[in-house]
Amino acid sequence: MLWMVLREASLQVVVGIAVGALIALFAARLIASVLFGVAVTDPVTFAAAVFVMTATALAASYLPARRATRVDPIVSLRYE
Repeated sequence: MLWMVLREASLQVVVGIAVGALIALFAARLIASVLFGVAVTDPVTFAAAVFVMTATALAASYLPARRATRVDPIVSLRYE
């Protein structure tokens, strides 16, 4: 159950990061005038943003999934 939830969340994270990175590359040209001391396509900044967003998304899916694995399935189905 835990791996199923994490696998689905990981797929959504990968798609979201890919689409977001492409949009960010195009949007970076628009905000280039307000970036001081950072190149428009700075790889360290993009990598840090991807890492933070990926870690946050996986933690946000892992914690509820771990909590759900501790519940007895019979008990949860009984309330449905």
